[in-house]
Amino acid sequence: MKVAQVLLRYDAPGGVETHVRELSSALRRAGDEVKVYASDLYSEQGWVRRPESSRSLDGIPVERFPAVKRLVPGLTLPLMPGLLHALDRDRPEVIHAHSHRYGHVLQSALVAGAREIPLVVGTHYHPADPWEPASKKAMLRVQDHLFGMTAYRTASALIVETRREASLVGEFAPSAKVRVIPPGIDLGVWGGSPGSGASSPRTARKRDGYLLFAGRLAPNKGLRVLLEAWAGLPKDARPPLVLVGSDWGLRGPLEARARVLGVSSEIRFEGNLDPARYRAAFAGARALVLPSEYEAFGLVLLEAMASSLPVVATSVGGIPEVVEEGRTALLVPSGDEGRLREAIATLLRDPARAEEMGAAGRERVERLYSWERTSRSVREVYREVGAAPDRSRSS
Repeated sequence: MKVAQVLLRYDAPGGVETHVRELSSALRRAGDEVKVYASDLYSEQGWVRRPESSRSLDGIPVERFPAVKRLVPGLTLPLMPGLLHALDRDRPEVIHAHSHRYGHVLQSALVAGAREIPLVVGTHYHPADPWEPASKKAMLRVQDHLFGMTAYRTASALIVETRREASLVGEFAPSAKVRVIPPGIDLGVWGGSPGSGASSPRTARKRDGYLLFAGRLAPNKGLRVLLEAWAGLPKDARPPLVLVGSDWGLRGPLEARARVLGVSSEIRFEGNLDPARYRAAFAGARALVLPSEYEAFGLVLLEAMASSLPVVATSVGGIPEVVEEGRTALLVPSGDEGRLREAIATLLRDPARAEEMGAAGRERVERLYSWERTSRSVREVYREVGAAPDRSRSS
């Protein structure tokens, strides 16, 4: 079938961006004709545009449009002039738009409604952060309900990644349209194919490795709490802390606090890494720590488990559904510095348990998560909402 994947940023760091890239590749392998429609943005932080515009990626055509910055402060509604025309011109058999509270979702809904094209929306929903002022929370809630009354009324189906996300989206959108489909991971890239004894990345890992965080250095990731919890470990039992990911305004404050705590020499800020170095960062770690205030899913959890890494994370959003508490991960309340420190210390004191948790994590992703599994479920939704039949199966 002819599928349009629509999102704000493509070929850029981020969970949604990785999701769409991997899903598009899996759909293409299954025989679908896929095209990606995205803006020229590389990062919303600082409104950084791409220096060049590739017309294809992984063999999939990509059409880009200049992003127009939102006009109302606090609203995440950047638009893509030209997107309406391009979708109308190309007439895909299904439009799959990604993210919530974004202008391209409304634009996709306009074309879908006018041309009677099935619209599927992957919400990747994130509620307001706890530290947001009441006025901002109220504004975002109004947006939630506006999307529920407009784009989500037009949509034929809404895809969420966890049952928790389904519950949240169901508060303002037609719950009968919601389908829970988790993302996947390429196990061949992350240590070998399923059943190949691919927990080998863990067996070679040194016990004097570091603690790893991977994600944006942003306020909602709980990094201030992580820094305090980690710095409070006994010095002779404290491994280095490595932070991988783009800076969303928090690196400076974290570096300043590290100097005050006297741990600057023990913390490394790696920034964005290319895929090979990114995977190597997991291979050299003792555990992944994800202290977020909220995660809709947390693809990094799959990456850690595929690398046979034990996980310490907060019990927020979809995290408790992705990992298995006590078996692949230790979960703590968000913002609880003491509980986070104790969970980290528990793994450090018991390397054998950490090894067992890492092996259990690898087994879990092998059993439950792959992009082929995800793409099959997504294609079933496409057919369910009236997209063209699966020609690759009938031929």
